[in-house]
Amino acid sequence: MERLQKVLARAGVASRRKSEQLIIDGKVKVNGKVVTELGTKVTRTDRVEVEGIELVKEQFVYYLLYKPRGYLSTVHDEKGRKTVLDLVPHVEERIFPVGRLDYDTSGLILLTNDGDFSYLMTHPKFGIKKTYVAKVKGIPSRESLRQLERGIELEDGKTAPARVKMSTVDRKTGTAIVEITIHEGRNRQVRRMFDAIGCPVQKLRRESFAMLTTRGLNAGEVRELTTHEVKQLRVLAETGKIG
Repeated sequence: MERLQKVLARAGVASRRKSEQLIIDGKVKVNGKVVTELGTKVTRTDRVEVEGIELVKEQFVYYLLYKPRGYLSTVHDEKGRKTVLDLVPHVEERIFPVGRLDYDTSGLILLTNDGDFSYLMTHPKFGIKKTYVAKVKGIPSRESLRQLERGIELEDGKTAPARVKMSTVDRKTGTAIVEITIHEGRNRQVRRMFDAIGCPVQKLRRESFAMLTTRGLNAGEVRELTTHEVKQLRVLAETGKIG
């Protein structure tokens, strides 16, 4: 379910703020009834009318993008910097990124126009696992790795337990390659976790999202998710098991 004003804004009726005013002014109906409460939520099956005209719902679409470094995971940037939407100019629907990868992080990110799906994929309570490969400065000790596994105290609270594996150590350069799997999505979380153990990230890539990987894609390339993949992701979020 999504807030009514968000649905109106995404459908192109008006901006979020103007959509709220339309609701307050009694110009919006849901299933034939006037709605004036801003907290109202609607589902895909609800019939929404604005000033007597029924809202045309977009067909939901789902994409997997191999995001390169140097792109923002947002729909628009006020400073004119490149965003992930610049990589999918052929998509006509008003899609948005599911969660975020920071500017200097590459790897798998999903794009959709389905708000309910995005919520299932990003809220920590659904436990969708994301695996990252980090090249870090310094060689983490076993105790440091165990700290990451148990959870790290950050300024916004302790992180949830993670799965951690150190795959490569280069003693000449004093660097290591570490694979870490988390199910949260806080701002720059992986980078901050490694900062906390004194091993700052030099390079970071999201390797997988649930059962999805970037296999077969080069950086900057995109593919549409199959119907089966979308179903699998929904079932995984709702049951904890791959459907």
